[in-house]
Amino acid sequence: MPNTFQHRQIALNGLDIHLVEGGHPNAPPILFLHGYPETWLAFEDVMHRLKEKYRVMAIDLPGIGLSRGATPGDKKTLAALIDSLLEHLQLTTTTVVGHDVGGMITYSVLRHFPRHISSAVIVGTAIPGVDPWEEVKRNPYIWHFAFYAIPHLPETLATGRTRPLFDYFFDTLSYNRNAIGETIRNQYVQAYNQPGSLTTGFNWYRAFPQDERDNNGVPPTAVPLLYIRGEKDTGRIEDYAAGLKKSGIKKLSTSLISRSGHFVPEENPAELAQAIAQFLA
Repeated sequence: MPNTFQHRQIALNGLDIHLVEGGHPNAPPILFLHGYPETWLAFEDVMHRLKEKYRVMAIDLPGIGLSRGATPGDKKTLAALIDSLLEHLQLTTTTVVGHDVGGMITYSVLRHFPRHISSAVIVGTAIPGVDPWEEVKRNPYIWHFAFYAIPHLPETLATGRTRPLFDYFFDTLSYNRNAIGETIRNQYVQAYNQPGSLTTGFNWYRAFPQDERDNNGVPPTAVPLLYIRGEKDTGRIEDYAAGLKKSGIKKLSTSLISRSGHFVPEENPAELAQAIAQFLA
């Protein structure tokens, strides 16, 4: 698809945030937050499919890609940044859509900083402290949660070997391994090979204990949430839905995306875009 998006840098809270946007500026706004080990490009196809009816926006998370500056890895701090970004953009009825780590940040926006959002969509992730989080942590195939939590060692082993590390996740967690091709994989590697970027990504995992504390005991919310998983991803969506309801989500919808594993935005962008549009309608 042709690249019709605008790119700009926004100085915010001592950071330099790379924002990509398209669609009509007065259309209902959607902000996309990527996960690990990706950038805003994970949502490019989805954004193209929604730009005719929505103002679509995506960022590189701080310290990744073209976004410069470091933040702590805890999702509440990153959610506060999203709140500041929406205020800077003068947006008050935004839908925030997050995949993977971006989904954890979206949950924190929903629970701690909901003043600028009208709804939220979380794609393909578990939420720290929310069932079935403890079960996910015990899953031996989620080995990287514990490995990335170790100080310094992941940087030592991954520096100069980012491509095979990322290939492992793309090949293991995808149902359609061809969905994330050579060009985009190389772009992701380049984004995380910048000074400090590997540590930025690992710090998202090192912050999980703090995230669990931050997500504990927050008041219920009536902001609508759509929770999405790929039908070929591990885990039952019913278990995630039950955990979210127990955590205080009063208005919850769910959707399974066909022919998709973990990397839903790239494995089946058409069906994901359709699910988001139906939810917002």
